[in-house]
Amino acid sequence: MKIAVLSRNPNLYSTRRLVEAGRERGHEVHVIDTLRAYMNIASHKPSIHYKGAELEPFDAVIPRIGASITFYGTAVLRQFEMMGVFPLNESVAISRSRDKLRSLQLLSRKGVGLPVTGFAHSPDDIPDLISMVGGAPLVIKLLEGTQGIGVVMCETEKAAESVLEAFMGLKANIMVQEYIREAGGADIRCLVVGDKVIAAMKRQARPGEFRSNLHHGGSASLIKITPEERMTAVRAAKVMGLNVAGVDILRSNHGPVVMEVNSSPGLQGIESTTGKDVAGLIISYIEKNARPNQTRTKGKG
Repeated sequence: MKIAVLSRNPNLYSTRRLVEAGRERGHEVHVIDTLRAYMNIASHKPSIHYKGAELEPFDAVIPRIGASITFYGTAVLRQFEMMGVFPLNESVAISRSRDKLRSLQLLSRKGVGLPVTGFAHSPDDIPDLISMVGGAPLVIKLLEGTQGIGVVMCETEKAAESVLEAFMGLKANIMVQEYIREAGGADIRCLVVGDKVIAAMKRQARPGEFRSNLHHGGSASLIKITPEERMTAVRAAKVMGLNVAGVDILRSNHGPVVMEVNSSPGLQGIESTTGKDVAGLIISYIEKNARPNQTRTKGKG
């Protein structure tokens, strides 16, 4: 098979591993810089050009689209889909998962466990917004933030009011979530491929930090997840319409709650923690499922 990996940087661990895994299995794999691909949106013959020439046809495309280029990246991916190329994750599903508020609303509609979340526009509604999520401590998140950036924990209601007023004054879109104290600064990253959790790790925040992201000095360890956590992760990926997803779960007193569903999960942390060939399992999924003109919008919205 001929596989394209949409990625800005061929040296990134995840991109490199996907290329290696594909070539080990005898496939022709090319890394395409997402921002250098440009489109001819013609009625009967959509095409993609790259660095001055039209791209030859591909059988499958693996999107590794950074959050900052979601709009352009999903447009390029959509063009591949229009050309009948099999996408590992579809453009609609990626857009859906990148919109934090929309993704939580979709998960909520399907009854997936979530932390109590509030969203408001007017500073006049701040006191009720805070009480709606159970008061302080609480977590405030920028809707555009990634990798734990733009996430603030407020220990008191006064601090929460000040932070919310500041963000609203900057016209930033934010949401407020209950703080799951019993999680103890730890979350579980479940790597879903198809309808299975193929690997899971526990991420623990360093002392004095509540964000467990490995970028913020969190540590990762092997964990055995419960059947309920497994089912929650698979359902969350399915609701988003993602074939491959990193689902972040917290253990709360009322069962597993989903924090986020990531459409381009990093492979380095999970591969080194679990020792599993995650990249190889992703390529194997493509081998089993890639057919021309397979794109269909899964789920609604």
